[in-house]
Parts: sequence; structure tokens; C-alpha cells
Amino acid sequence: MPTPDRIKTPDTFWKALESLSINRAALLRDAKLPSSVFSSEGRMTTKQLFAMWEALQTLGGDDIGLALTETMHEATLPPSFLVAFHAKNVGEALHRVARFKSLCAPEEFRVTAEDDGCAVTTAWTYANQTEPDALTDATFTFLVNMVRAGTGKRITPRGIELRRSRSERLETWFDCPIAWNAPHVRITFNKADLEIPFISYNSELLEMLDAALDADLNEAENTTSLTEQVRWHLRRALTAGRPELSSIARDMAISERSLQRHLRSEGHSFKSLLSDTRHQLAREYLDEPDFDISEIAYLLGYEDQGSFYRAFQKWEHQTPAEWRSRLLDSPDKVSIHT
Repeated sequence: MPTPDRIKTPDTFWKALESLSINRAALLRDAKLPSSVFSSEGRMTTKQLFAMWEALQTLGGDDIGLALTETMHEATLPPSFLVAFHAKNVGEALHRVARFKSLCAPEEFRVTAEDDGCAVTTAWTYANQTEPDALTDATFTFLVNMVRAGTGKRITPRGIELRRSRSERLETWFDCPIAWNAPHVRITFNKADLEIPFISYNSELLEMLDAALDADLNEAENTTSLTEQVRWHLRRALTAGRPELSSIARDMAISERSLQRHLRSEGHSFKSLLSDTRHQLAREYLDEPDFDISEIAYLLGYEDQGSFYRAFQKWEHQTPAEWRSRLLDSPDKVSIHT
């Protein structure tokens, strides 16, 4: 199910910041975020969220992710996380996090069974850059803290892979083998630990929370237009090459003919959505100085750089290099987000 790029940060997060004496105004300033994201109705994009965590790491230190986890209390968590604390066992709790995480953010939790355990990885649908180390630390420490609190046992993961440099504090806290400076991130739990029961298991509360959250998921799915679903699938598929109508239809479990008919009824075509999605992503990628133009052409599924140049000139009436230069010279005059 596609989730909009709008992220609500729970109140418990802001309360944890206050307890750690981290000033919201300073965080806002360093992350270059508008004050509206801190309001009760505030929402952030993935890019803004990552900027906030980068600034948070600068203000709070390299182990701020762990510090936040240690400060938060499960009773103050939103229902989509609280439901995991009342699961039947460790394995069920992990799957509940994966099931309901999309209600909070466009982040996909992947729980994969392995011969010797269960691996958890994450992927941000709208991310154009690497997830900040502090955010990864907060996610993995939250999961371990959840299973420790739920079982009442000091469960240790089978192993962890992190992109960041070594931290003695994290090493002691996790108490398991950690691969530092890894090319990707993941956490693996021992197979035997998955069946350990939660002392916080509450079948009646779990039934109520499940029903409410399932209703929220169904509502979100039913109110998402087919056009938005196709856009979401296109964003995910573009880096693997040029997506075809047949492959997107297969992913959505719909026939090509039905997909085309429904898109026409919403005033679109597959070709126009592919072009629009490439255009939006091109603007986002050009905002990232670490991406050179040849790399952006590849990420957008173009066979060569020339094809990307011609498409971009048709969209913006200037070359990608000219657009990026104009953005750098006058950032307040160019809007790169829709």
C-alpha cells in the first residue's frame, strides 16, 4: 500500500528530546526546517525527517539514537507501536511492527525468516539519500528494547550490521556481534527467541488495537487513488531500469487492460505518470550535490545521459546542469517539492 510522504512525529519523541535537554529551536534551525513541523498537526517529508536526524546527531552526539530509546516509555507510544508490546511473543511483535509501520511513515519494515533466525531490514520509499546513522540506531534499539520489555528477559540479537563507526556504548547495550562500517544495515534475532512469550501479552487489548489499526489501514488503502498507487510503484521500480506497464500491473495484481482503463478514468496514462515521476525524482536528485548527472540519468532508468538531458529540457526548458546551478544560486526562488 503506498503511503504519502508525510510523517507525523509522535509526542513521545518531543518529550524525550526535552528530557535530554535538546532545544527544539536549535534543532529546527540546524535542520533548516519550518516551525510548522513541530506543531500538533505538523508533518515532515522523508527528506526533512532525515535532515532533522542529522542535526539531532550533531546536537546530541553519535549515540543520540540509543539515548532517545532509553528515555521513551511504551505507554506514551502511538497505537501502531503500542500494539507490538502486547503481542503474544517476540516473532509476533516484530511482524506487528512491520504490519502497522506504514501508518506512521513511508518506511517498509521487512521481516525475513532465515535458517538460524529472523532478519529485519528497513527501506524508505521516498528516500534519495542514506538513512542517518542516529535514526538507524533508534530503530534497532527500539526493537531490542521492545522485546526485552515485552519478555522481561535480556534478549540479545544474533547479530547487527551498521553503516556507522564503532560505538562502545552501543556494543555494551546490544551485547551481540556488530559489523561496523557495513554496506547496509540489518538486525537479526535468534530463531529460538522468536517463540519467547511476552509477559505484557493482552489478548483483549490486542484485539481492540488490531481492529482499530486494521480499519485505519483499510481506510488509507481505499482512499488512495490508483494513480497514486502507480506513482508509488514507479518510484520503487525506476532504479532497476525503465519500468514497463506489464511489470507494474503484475506488481499490483491487475491486468494491463484494467490498469490502463482505470488510469484513463482518473485522467492519466501510464506514459504520462512515468514521465511525471521521473520529472519529480530528477528535481529531487538534482537537489543532492552528491549525485552527478550521469548517475541521476541511471537512477531514473535512462539508457544514456543524452536521453535524460532531452527529457529534462522538455520539462524545464533548460539543462539539468543549468537547473542545478540556478538552484544553488537562488535556493529561495526554486521550489523542488510538490
